[in-house]
Amino acid sequence: MPRPHRRLASTCIGTVTAGLLATGAALAAPEEEQPRGSDIAMGAFLDSGPPGVTRMPQLSRWLGGKEIRVGHTYLPGDRWARIEDPDFLGSWAQWRRAKANRLFVLNVPMQERNEEHVPDRQVAQLIRAGEAGEFDRHFGRLAEKLVELGLPDTVIVLGWEMNGSTYTHRCAPDPENWKQYWRRIVNTMRSVPGQDFKFDFAPNRGSDAIGWTKCYPGDDVVDVIGMDSYDQAPGRNFDEMISQPYGLQQHVNFAKAHGKEISYPEWGLFRHGDNPDYVQRMLKWIEQHKPLYHTITDYCPHGVWQCKQNPRSAKAFRGALAPQWPGSVIPTPVVPTPVIPTPVVPTPVIPTPVVPTPVVPTPQVPTPEIPLPSPAVPSPDVPVVPVVPSTAPSTSPGHDPDPEPVPVPSPAVPSPQTPVSPSLDPVPVPVPSPVVPKPEPVEPPGNSTQWCLPVNFGEWLSKLIGKQSVCIKLDWGKDSGFWPW
Repeated sequence: MPRPHRRLASTCIGTVTAGLLATGAALAAPEEEQPRGSDIAMGAFLDSGPPGVTRMPQLSRWLGGKEIRVGHTYLPGDRWARIEDPDFLGSWAQWRRAKANRLFVLNVPMQERNEEHVPDRQVAQLIRAGEAGEFDRHFGRLAEKLVELGLPDTVIVLGWEMNGSTYTHRCAPDPENWKQYWRRIVNTMRSVPGQDFKFDFAPNRGSDAIGWTKCYPGDDVVDVIGMDSYDQAPGRNFDEMISQPYGLQQHVNFAKAHGKEISYPEWGLFRHGDNPDYVQRMLKWIEQHKPLYHTITDYCPHGVWQCKQNPRSAKAFRGALAPQWPGSVIPTPVVPTPVIPTPVVPTPVIPTPVVPTPVVPTPQVPTPEIPLPSPAVPSPDVPVVPVVPSTAPSTSPGHDPDPEPVPVPSPAVPSPQTPVSPSLDPVPVPVPSPVVPKPEPVEPPGNSTQWCLPVNFGEWLSKLIGKQSVCIKLDWGKDSGFWPW
């Protein structure tokens, strides 16, 4: 399976700096009060060099205190000198020695130029050279280095994914000689005093370039049978990954038949993207079959912590592995159902409008205090003698008329009544008496000394008292000087 050159990165850091970082990392993860989860040793590939060590406590905190018991890294496969004497193993040794139950897993290539896509013909030649013992010295020096650093119990994943087509240490170009080459490497490293290595035979899941059982070198040189299993073909879903030829179930059955422990040195997401179902199923499978250890490859596109493009899978991974304190009971959170009161909508009280009965006041018609003229009553002592004008024709204005008219006495001018002051007590409305028609005033004759003017009291009062006139008698006789005729 093609991969980025992550196993060559961060390997040039000095051993002094590596040791300091490792010491700090060891101090950052105290043993006291560590929560206990599954007994299966769990880890993650975080980086080949010292950054991989310093990130493990951070991963543990992200997992709610889950103990990271497996430190996993890869030797660079570019040159033999860096395979036999890597300069970054000191930090891993510091981490491993800090706690007895920790496990250090080291992937060891079987050839230099391991990721340079060497053609099959050259791979076959290199396999035969290795079987002949040409590379024994490199593996002898590596074993001595591990024992010297205090890593004699390292789990060595030798020639990983040998059934594929990626690495120069692949098996398919010459399976029989490849198995003999494996045996030679194991025997060389086991010959170093003080070693207690475990050798892990870890093919890819599936047949790949060759069925991995055809590369199995023998029970005497294999301690653990592992399998790298990413979320990719062959297998469209997890059930097919289990049941396919050279799949997960055959791996478990094969290890059991050979009396070996199993492991999952590499697993993670890949071709199917952010797939929480795969993560959950893989973790359940691991819990069911109890491998010696398992480590997820935690960089993109495979990872769940350092890689941020798989948030749903990260949530599934974290939820499955976050430990519980021993004996603690985590209650199911009770989400209270909010009591939403039924709003009381008051029925509006619409008052019946009180329509006031309009009080129409009876109009008080004031009786006008107008002096009523008394009708002129002729005195009985003085008879009214009409003035008889002369029958002679009138003369010119310069001549006097013949006879002088006899003055006729005018009727007495009525004296106005003195108005009566209204009292403060309310005066009852008088009931009008029947109107008695008044005698019409006698018009004075022409050229009379009596001058009568009609008085207008309004229509309604005139109906009440009749028409009235005010007559004024002026002395316009001949002796007054005003008589015009």
